[in-house]
Amino acid sequence: MDHKTNTTLLFSLLFFITYLITIETSKDLCNQNDKNTLLKIKKSLNNPYHLASWHPETDCCSWYCLECGDATVNHRVISLTIFAGQISGQIPPEVGDLPYLQSLMFHRITNITGQIPSTITKLKYLRSLRLSWLNLTGPVPEFLSQLMNLEYLSLSFNQLSGSIPSSLALLPKLSYVDLSRNKLTGTIPESFGSFPAELAYLILSHNQLSGSIPKSLGNLDFNRIDFSRNKFTGDASMLFGANKTTFSIDLSRNIFQFDLSRVVLHESLGVLDLNHNGITGSIPVQWTEYSLQILNVSYNRLCGPIPTGGSLQRFDSYTYFHNKCLCGAPLDSSCK
Repeated sequence: MDHKTNTTLLFSLLFFITYLITIETSKDLCNQNDKNTLLKIKKSLNNPYHLASWHPETDCCSWYCLECGDATVNHRVISLTIFAGQISGQIPPEVGDLPYLQSLMFHRITNITGQIPSTITKLKYLRSLRLSWLNLTGPVPEFLSQLMNLEYLSLSFNQLSGSIPSSLALLPKLSYVDLSRNKLTGTIPESFGSFPAELAYLILSHNQLSGSIPKSLGNLDFNRIDFSRNKFTGDASMLFGANKTTFSIDLSRNIFQFDLSRVVLHESLGVLDLNHNGITGSIPVQWTEYSLQILNVSYNRLCGPIPTGGSLQRFDSYTYFHNKCLCGAPLDSSCK
């Protein structure tokens, strides 16, 4: 037997041994309890084609929509992400039987209906919960306040109704809340001004929320606030300040009333939308010092000249029109 043949045989043998080890290892990776739970979830969702890779004879850690952890958690399932599939039904209560889950996402599946299952409270390691662009009904559940490791919560684009539970403010790590595009009513809870973590994102737009903004929200330094398209009234000036590092504030299409003359911005503010409110006063001269990327103060009750300089003339007349007596460029009306 020549040297070339020997080498070929050796490589073939090594490949075969590696293949056997891979099969043996892959058999062991998936936890049997997790696999059984996942197969129940698949059945509960009527065995959709989207989950065709979920086959009982294969290693569940290789299945689509899943991620297993490393050896430190014995390769248990830590992430379940079901996204944009042709799936009908409700969120299976069995999701609560994946005890090591850190991230749970059902997203862009409009035929998912029903309420948020209470079994989610069993997920003690859950850090991210995204149930968005579905057709969920019922309330934003009080029981979410039991998820002590939750950092990210998005329930946007659903049909959720009722009020926002004040108990969400008990979550020690929560920094992102998006409840936009639902049918929520009532006010922003007073407790939202005392989140233990830094609540960087609070997105409540496109609901039917009303009342005034809790003054306590002035204690927080958000990255982004979006309260647009609700029925909020009163003063929202506590959301601004020279010490706030907020990048984006959208308060448009509400019934806010406060004096804009007194509003001081931080240089970090890039997006400010106040259109369609009842805001009075004038645009402060200091605003010429900021490099705003997006600005809209139209449809209010502002008066006086638009200060010249900075970025304020970069915007077109649509930024400023339909006010009581604003004047100066870029509006057609000159100041007398």
